[in-house]
Amino acid sequence: MEHNNRKSDDGERVDENRNDDRTTVDSDDIEAALRRVRDPDADVTVFEAGLIEDIRVDDGHVAIDVDLSDFPPQEAQSVTQTLIRAASDVAGVERTHVEHVQSQPMAEDRSLGIGAADRVIAVASAKGGVGKSTVATSLACALAVDGDDVGIFDADIHGPNVPELLSVSGPIHSDEDGNPIPVDAGGLEMMSVGLMSSSAPLAWRGAMAHDALTELFEETAWDDPDTIVLDLPPGTGDVALTTLQEAPVDGVVFVTTPFHAAVSDTHRSIQLFEENDVPVLGVVSNMGEFVCEECGHPHELFEGTNPVESLEIPVLAEIPFSPEMQQTPRPTSDELSYHARELGTAVNDRFDEIWEVNVPEGAVDLRDVPPENRRDRVGDAFEDVELGERFYIVSDRDPTPVREYLLELIDDGERLESFETRRQNPDTWLVRTVLTT
Repeated sequence: MEHNNRKSDDGERVDENRNDDRTTVDSDDIEAALRRVRDPDADVTVFEAGLIEDIRVDDGHVAIDVDLSDFPPQEAQSVTQTLIRAASDVAGVERTHVEHVQSQPMAEDRSLGIGAADRVIAVASAKGGVGKSTVATSLACALAVDGDDVGIFDADIHGPNVPELLSVSGPIHSDEDGNPIPVDAGGLEMMSVGLMSSSAPLAWRGAMAHDALTELFEETAWDDPDTIVLDLPPGTGDVALTTLQEAPVDGVVFVTTPFHAAVSDTHRSIQLFEENDVPVLGVVSNMGEFVCEECGHPHELFEGTNPVESLEIPVLAEIPFSPEMQQTPRPTSDELSYHARELGTAVNDRFDEIWEVNVPEGAVDLRDVPPENRRDRVGDAFEDVELGERFYIVSDRDPTPVREYLLELIDDGERLESFETRRQNPDTWLVRTVLTT
């Protein structure tokens, strides 16, 4: 910022509009002085930039309210000092104070809670240092490039570094009801406990971590994203369990290095999610090799056979140790790495594979039927089944008890040749049976 002034013949700084004969000052005088403070890069005044919120003058004491929330701390301090100097040069000013305030953002059409998204994809790892947050931010950018409105939630409460990876700083604004609003990260919505901690060390435990995450899960005001990428802390501790209890996770991507110990721990973490009915989309094998700048050939960082195959889940991407992945990701096609784009495509394809249900022709679909009507719906359809004909039921709850009901409906001499129940995904079961004699 520049403050336009000149020097007198004796070298002292003198404001061009200063009137040394005046002994009183009002807000118009201060505003006139501040309008000469310009941003040399944008070539706008502080008023044109919308930084000045209010000016108050009381008996020579000046208070200026400014919104510098979009400035990095060092730049905000520089702007503050420039404003103080500009106001202090006005005749009659005895003291100047700059108060940092935040404009209240618009919160119309926002939805509370992480469930506001159409789908929530978690990114997890069994160990730290395997590149989980890098993969999470790259995945979020890749999904945004594919056309989704994407948010990213940094739930790594003990090491929230997503803001740093995306080169985003706080503060977090709130709506008129006090609900936190995610910050803009170059086209992504982002929420992180790291933005609310003022870079203080985070040593939360147990109930404290649970309460902090639960509040953010429930109260964050999202702008209707299609997808939220959820960056989890490593391991299977309290935060991971809290997430499974409080957040509607539709799929999880695991990140590991192809090192046998890391893969063994990943296998145990996968079991936790499977036991909680969270579909495992697949695994990202990260930093398994690097390409030598001298010879141009790839070199493996972990010798021996690749243990990732033992996980028996799809490998969504194999990402090398590469400077390309260390750059700040952005949700634009020309700034997104090949590996990130490959990962985004693989995650979308795998998600569709798990969640797309092909309802057989003539099946009884109970997913939108009220509980009190389901029995009659099945009975009416089963009456029309011919001998040897396959009978299908699609349900959003375990349909195993239906077998006893069907046995009550069949005539003497008839039987159910088979009764097969298959879970398509955590929300859908498929039943197939055949009526025979």
